[in-house]
Amino acid sequence: MNSSSASATNYSIILVNYRSLQLTQTCLNLLYEGLREIGVPVYVVDNDSNDTSSEYLRTLNWVNLIERKSWGPEAGSVAHGRALDMALDKIETEYVFLLHTDTFIYDPAIFPMMIDSCAGAHKVAAVGCVEQLNRGWTRSTWRLVSRFIKHYSRRGLRVLGMQAKDPKPYRETYLKSFCALRNVRLIKKHGLHFLMDDRNPGYELQDRMVALGYTINFISPRKIFSYLDHLQSGTVSAMGGYADTHRRAKIYNQVVGEYKDRGGRKS
Repeated sequence: MNSSSASATNYSIILVNYRSLQLTQTCLNLLYEGLREIGVPVYVVDNDSNDTSSEYLRTLNWVNLIERKSWGPEAGSVAHGRALDMALDKIETEYVFLLHTDTFIYDPAIFPMMIDSCAGAHKVAAVGCVEQLNRGWTRSTWRLVSRFIKHYSRRGLRVLGMQAKDPKPYRETYLKSFCALRNVRLIKKHGLHFLMDDRNPGYELQDRMVALGYTINFISPRKIFSYLDHLQSGTVSAMGGYADTHRRAKIYNQVVGEYKDRGGRKS
């Protein structure tokens, strides 16, 4: 699938906005610049922001805007999942890409690349990365080793009857939705959704697809981050959730500032 026009008819994009004007503007500007000639359907769900980001989205005639209203307190993951499912109901293409507003696609070749990975005899339900940033080989190895030790240390303490926290899985297994491809046809065929439990949206969906015998294709951080930037917890930073001195707040200000100075383009 090397033809961009063929790819355009095959996939849509979903983003969920919640009070992140700068991030949403930068994310959408990059998508518009990279995809405007091939007419990819872009669905943006505004999650009851009721602020300047909502006003901005109403001015865009090239996105399919869905304004979701919440009817009471709800966890952020639940609100995000419900927003994704509202957009899913409207998707008519075979595939959909889930993006976060803090994901900046500076090379749109990522879309046909990920769709190409679905080719073959196996039925592929999803494609993506299990890491939210590219830590490099050294940091990734150390992270895996330290989590492995912590996991089995906690299990050992529990076997000995001592108090210990629940041992968390030491290896990431679930695709992260900052940039993930989902097979819409398969999701709808089995009557599934993004939000089906109290976990992160898409985790239960991935488990159900694997149980049904479908394949999940994993892309390495090194490869996926050669096409994009992702500000981990960028929406939290945008809403002032971190102090100015926090590492993630500093990264947010630096990266958003760089894209803004260059008119939304990667240097």
